[in-house]
Amino acid sequence: DPVVWDETREVVSADASGIAIRVTQKGPRVDSVRVERWTGPGTLASGALLDNELRAFAPPLERWRYPLTGGQSWSLFAANTRPDGRSGTINYYATVGGWSTIATPAGSFEAVGVRVLVRLDDEEFWRSETICNHLYWYAPEVGAPVREEKEAEYYEKGDPLSRATIRTQHALIELVSTARGA
Repeated sequence: DPVVWDETREVVSADASGIAIRVTQKGPRVDSVRVERWTGPGTLASGALLDNELRAFAPPLERWRYPLTGGQSWSLFAANTRPDGRSGTINYYATVGGWSTIATPAGSFEAVGVRVLVRLDDEEFWRSETICNHLYWYAPEVGAPVREEKEAEYYEKGDPLSRATIRTQHALIELVSTARGA
């Protein structure tokens, strides 16, 4: 059975220093609150790339490159600090696809597909780094993704004929409701 939880994203401040978004997750396996910080539209100073693990990026990660135009792509290496205090570098690659009408519980939206591949910096002696393969459907009307299809995995090191691939994420996130602030 799928695990279902509620996730609320709320802009709590926006000023010359940037944008702060409170992300609250509540469900049977998760109960957390984090604050993501954006230095401007599309540039993430601290936030989650996989599940709710908060990472700090210096310089900020160019998560979105506006305007999102079909065929556009960008690739970068981003220095970051993980919650355990360890620093590393991730590889972030995004490519913008075409437009589609995306139906969600909140309604139907014209959205552009953005495929994001991320190679995290969490390799250990016994396992490879995590590879994330995410598809975001970004709707300008909402100013955010209305659907997120997320896959992530790593493999155990050792005998190449018997090493196991471990799926760490298999998620579908859909917009249920949206409201613009004052």
